[in-house]
Amino acid sequence: MTSPAGPPPTGGGSEQQRLKLLAVTACPTGIAHTYMAAEKLAQAAASRDIDMKVETQGSIGAENVLDDNDVSHADGVIIAADKDVDLSRFVGKRVLTVGVAEGIHHPEQLIERVRSAPVHTAGAAPAASASGGGKERSVAYKALMNGVSYMIPFVVVGGLLIAISLSLGGHTDPSGGLVIPKDSFWMDINNIGVIGFKLMVPILSGYIAYAIGDRPALVPGMIGGWIANTGELYDSKAGAGFIGAIVTGFLAGYLVLWIKKVKVPKFVQPIMPIIVIPIVATTALGLFFIYVIGKPISWVFQHLTDWLSGMTGTSAILLGAILGLMIAFDMGGPVNKTAFLFGTGLIATGNQTVMGMCAAAIPVMPLGQGLATLIRRRLYTEQERETGLAALFMGCFGISEGAIPFAAARPAQVIPANMLGGAVAGAIAGVAGVEDAVPHGGPIVAVLGAVTGVPMFFVAVLIGTAVTALTTVTLVDVSERRRKGAAPVAGLGVAGPLEPALVGVGAGAAAGGAAGAVVAQRIVASSSVPAAEAAPTGTPSAGADTNTGVLSGYLTEQTVKVALDAHDKEAAIREMAELLARTGKVADLDELVATALRREEQGTTGLGEEIAIPHAKTDAVTSPVVGFARSAEGVEWGSLDGTKARLVFMISVPEAAAGDEHLRILALLSRKLMDPGFRERLIAAPDGAAVLEVLSEVR
Repeated sequence: MTSPAGPPPTGGGSEQQRLKLLAVTACPTGIAHTYMAAEKLAQAAASRDIDMKVETQGSIGAENVLDDNDVSHADGVIIAADKDVDLSRFVGKRVLTVGVAEGIHHPEQLIERVRSAPVHTAGAAPAASASGGGKERSVAYKALMNGVSYMIPFVVVGGLLIAISLSLGGHTDPSGGLVIPKDSFWMDINNIGVIGFKLMVPILSGYIAYAIGDRPALVPGMIGGWIANTGELYDSKAGAGFIGAIVTGFLAGYLVLWIKKVKVPKFVQPIMPIIVIPIVATTALGLFFIYVIGKPISWVFQHLTDWLSGMTGTSAILLGAILGLMIAFDMGGPVNKTAFLFGTGLIATGNQTVMGMCAAAIPVMPLGQGLATLIRRRLYTEQERETGLAALFMGCFGISEGAIPFAAARPAQVIPANMLGGAVAGAIAGVAGVEDAVPHGGPIVAVLGAVTGVPMFFVAVLIGTAVTALTTVTLVDVSERRRKGAAPVAGLGVAGPLEPALVGVGAGAAAGGAAGAVVAQRIVASSSVPAAEAAPTGTPSAGADTNTGVLSGYLTEQTVKVALDAHDKEAAIREMAELLARTGKVADLDELVATALRREEQGTTGLGEEIAIPHAKTDAVTSPVVGFARSAEGVEWGSLDGTKARLVFMISVPEAAAGDEHLRILALLSRKLMDPGFRERLIAAPDGAAVLEVLSEVR
């Protein structure tokens, strides 16, 4: 909970009375907007003679973590973030929580508002700002994305290991379906993958709870997720799957928050977070799920089975559509398992058509979601696109769980799309009389000869996949447009494709708010570098090797152009690529241009303030290189604030570039370019040498 505090220091004439503030900035991908917000806050504080230290939680490494001494002397803390930030270290301090866009556009207001912000107390949930909160992702959204981001590696590793073991070690067996010999090497690989899948659901639940209730919520969240996924504990043939894990994650998180509010004697307080809270919350949640939630799940399972048993004489199209809907709904939960076990049970009676309907629907979800990430890449983060490729592979082997990360992150859009595609696939397989002799699904069963009517089986799978993919991108696109349209500042404070990210570079955190290793950085006052240090080298190799240019020598007078000729974005990118080619570091000019344009398709690299930073990670260049050009009239770049780009930087690094050099460059530029005086000097510089001297301030 929060409570009011006494008046903050007002900043008198002595050093002791000078206001001291802290800030933390973070965006989901941890690249440009993290540092833009940090620089804006630092500038606003400096203009008011206020001491401010800013911690950035970005993607380039640990910089300037706020230590205990900083916190103890601080008069207030501003959290400008669109991802989960640990507030436990700020107990007893005034804390204002807003979205990262607020830090960029209204830093002065935040500094004024933090003086009267509520005091953060032990165990309190993050307090949203009183105004402008619509630009900040909700606690529920951040918690959900936190769980999804930690779950994804388990889905990918578990699913791919199972798929590999099935493809290389599995075979059809009339008595046992698709099997792997028990004592074989591939069975060991399969077992390892199964462990990954078993851990997937508890991880999702645990880290949802962790994002809400901090460390004391981790154990009850994970154990609750395990219980939810273990149907035997509440007399169900199927666990509640990922939907049950989401429920237990939120229940655990908010239960822990409630327990934290209970007043206890001081001698008990030290053991509350490590003993009392985890034990009480875990026991209460576990018993609640087994005795209260579990019984309805078992009831649903039994009655769905009975209902399906009465439909065996129904039209094949209707039955196939219903089975497809059920298979696609929860991907491993009671509804999915009801349909699957219904089809499996009928194989022994000689009726293989029902399993054929299920087999066609099973791969549609991962294949459809994977295809969606390919046809509309800009709607997805880099991590989601990588997960999409893994989902495509898992779909080929009938592992429907490959779609769970997408369904968990966007349930309102993905689950209906999955169900529609599954229904279409099941209906087509039903009307075509497709049969499956083994209790498994996906193209793998057709390849191994367990399916009759193979052509129509693949037709059903392909059409269902296309329906799911197209429906998904349509619903996600509509959702994104509505969300962006609702915010006065279009997209700056949210996860998504508008956040600059290099092509081929993982976004680090998940869409939307994934927790990862905390990285932070000291925002120090930028100081000019003597002109001699910024002198152009005159040769391509000297700029790279002697480090006498700007940005570690990647930008030299050779890659500076004071007057850009192009009048549109595509022409400007080609002109910038030709500028970089002067260094001899561009091996394939056309590929560099194509890669940069593909990046633009994912979302504009126009940052606003008349700035654009197109960038690409590609082997079309042999080493990192940066170029800069000015446009007198400005180039329409689709910038978020509607301004044309007059200051254009282009960054290109090879795929094999060591570390996160490209992110370091982007962060340095983004931060420095928030200084209006710096931009004015850059525009006023008369020639390449003068431009380079101004740019030497970027450090």
